[in-house]
Amino acid sequence: MSGARETRMSSYMNWAKTKSTARFNLATSGMPNLSIRDLRVSLDDLEITDGGYGYTPLIEQIGARYRVERESIVTAAGTTFANHLAMAALLQPGDEVLFEEPGYEPMLATVRYLGADVKRFRRRFEDGFGVLPVEIESRVTPRTRLIVLTNLHNPSGVLTDDATLKQIGEIARRVGARVLVDEVYIETLFESAPRTSFYMGDEFVVTSSLTKAFGLSGLRCGWIFAAPELAQRMWLLTDLLAATPVHAGERLSVVAFKQIEELGARAKALLDRNRSLLNAFLDSREDLETVRPEFGTVMFPRVRSGNADQLCRLLREKYETSVVPGAFFERPAHFRVGIAVSSDVLERGLERVGAALDEISG
Repeated sequence: MSGARETRMSSYMNWAKTKSTARFNLATSGMPNLSIRDLRVSLDDLEITDGGYGYTPLIEQIGARYRVERESIVTAAGTTFANHLAMAALLQPGDEVLFEEPGYEPMLATVRYLGADVKRFRRRFEDGFGVLPVEIESRVTPRTRLIVLTNLHNPSGVLTDDATLKQIGEIARRVGARVLVDEVYIETLFESAPRTSFYMGDEFVVTSSLTKAFGLSGLRCGWIFAAPELAQRMWLLTDLLAATPVHAGERLSVVAFKQIEELGARAKALLDRNRSLLNAFLDSREDLETVRPEFGTVMFPRVRSGNADQLCRLLREKYETSVVPGAFFERPAHFRVGIAVSSDVLERGLERVGAALDEISG
């Protein structure tokens, strides 16, 4: 309902928390969770309470890694809350939002919860799930206030290059809109100086976290990059939404940033090995077609006939294996498979995906 705030839920997050668990869980999109022992933490690193708008040592670590000034950094409890906070600061009920399709359902649910008038621009399988600026140009209007995309794309894992992002920024600038880019998967490029679209202009607002690439979901270390006046608006909005953060998590996040290269090297080795396993599996299947990104933690195969609902159901009920049904991304012929698991779990899970596909085909 445009212009009215409704009580909503994320059907995907509800499914992920209640129904995705399986012996061979290929539904996850983030690195396996680390324990506190993996971070080499001492009690001297921890305190319980702090106040103010942002913990300075954490903001300094984020700023140094991404080369962003303190005035443009807002910390938040993971990318999910960063997205909610950013959109709440940017939107009024009834504002027009242009949102990618397929897209990440929790973000789309948040936009609708905030009362926005949602329009879609398509990212097509036939175009390698790339963003086509001409598609955005054809959908944007003088009423558009926000363009939303993920990079790497969730669910396909496809990277949007800088030239395309610059074109999107130019389109937004012409109508006075902002561009929100969720970059939570961009760290899986494992660059020494991670890229961010924030440098493309003041119309860009960027969200990210330590969640997906490093196995640090439990820290809820997320952030927003925005022009200083926008960042200040977001900080003031946190007084209503969160008041103060969990300070022990902030301090643990500082410890994690100091070890980030080591954590990244371990993650990269696992993802490189597992991407090879998945590509070999896909090479063996004539009943699947897939856009195969070079980076990230997920791929989004499409079954060549019918839809993937029967496959996903059979995998859970008979083969103790879980993948994400493409219906959560508005593409029922697809399913999302994650490679951020142990290589043994991935290999055995893929064997069961193959067995289920064979059973369905008769």
